[in-house]
Amino acid sequence: MAKKRPQTKAKRPQLDDAEVPVVGAREPCPCGSGRRYKACHGRNAAQATTALVQRPFEGLAGECDWVALRELVPAATVELTLRDGLPEGVPSVTLATVLPMAWPALRRDDGSVLLGLQNDTASGDISRDLADTLARALTAKPGTPVQGRRAPADGPRLQDLLAPEGAFKPEVRSGFEFWVPDPDNATPDVTASLERANAAAIPTVRLQGVDAAYWCETPDKNHLRWVMPHEEERLLDALARLHAAGGSSLGEGTRLVGSFRAHGLTVPVWDLPSGVTAQDIEKPAAEFAERLAEALAAEAPLTHDERRARGGLTNRQVTLS
Repeated sequence: MAKKRPQTKAKRPQLDDAEVPVVGAREPCPCGSGRRYKACHGRNAAQATTALVQRPFEGLAGECDWVALRELVPAATVELTLRDGLPEGVPSVTLATVLPMAWPALRRDDGSVLLGLQNDTASGDISRDLADTLARALTAKPGTPVQGRRAPADGPRLQDLLAPEGAFKPEVRSGFEFWVPDPDNATPDVTASLERANAAAIPTVRLQGVDAAYWCETPDKNHLRWVMPHEEERLLDALARLHAAGGSSLGEGTRLVGSFRAHGLTVPVWDLPSGVTAQDIEKPAAEFAERLAEALAAEAPLTHDERRARGGLTNRQVTLS
């Protein structure tokens, strides 16, 4: 048998990781390795975009309210302040819990931008996906929605685009009429989407005396859902101390029933009698905040009763994200 001729490989220029362009998953990797992109540099890119960021809103003004608007509040808006100011032709940028047709963002006819918060995201970093959508909305043609996509792994995050000192003051709304500045000219699809959204919205009010606490009304009972910035284990210890001492309620007929875990923060939840309004709960919530501050400062080990209370709270904890 004839001998096989030795194969020679042409030398290819070596590229740094940052210089390797993105290509199709099944195409040869541009780095010259001879492997497909998905098995070479594409693997790192995919991992970078799917790795879960536990606290995507950390570092933003109003982190607790960002979490509440993402997970708990049906209809609300917030005026956003950009780090570099508004571009020419963009009079305002507004964050909204939900947009018509579940659009990720919308550039209105007047050039203003609406950014939707309660949308599915393509990667594990909500902040990066939202920043990518916002950046594209700022340059979109007026009068057009912006579709979602997977943000580049090295793209900016909201923390890069928004002013760190900007106030974050949610305006909770009873419905989604803010979608339609001119109802007479709304398309049938938008009008139908508005009607469906309004019908599903649960009445919600943000308390004024404490941060990121939201009262809501349901047919059977009302609730208070309070997003808290404290480290989870320390907060659960503090809540257990109060619960064991009979100090975890917000008044007669109210009960701390458990908590959510959402985007790296803990959200205690209270059941309230159906007749208890948001105004009724303002003073009890402020008084609870004082008791909680004292419990958070406690250093003594939990007692037997406090450990039992903590176990009950942990067993009733639900992870939303």
